[in-house]
Amino acid sequence: MKHIKVLGSGCAKCQKTAELIQRIADEQNAQINLEKITDPMQIMTYNVMSTPAVVIDETVVHKGSIPKTQDVEGWLAA
Repeated sequence: MKHIKVLGSGCAKCQKTAELIQRIADEQNAQINLEKITDPMQIMTYNVMSTPAVVIDETVVHKGSIPKTQDVEGWLAA
């Protein structure tokens, strides 16, 4: 099971990022634990200055925009 965190203030882009990841995980029957992190102090521990950002198993894999569908599919397949 992959532990995925979406870092951000809770803005529309952050919500869309979380929804995209969950939708693709459901389509692929991938087992994930999706967590939304909105606390600025927690976000700063990942050295992320632009959100939304995506962290998979404690590794930042994306930041600054809504990820592309094919990127999310690749992360979940890996």
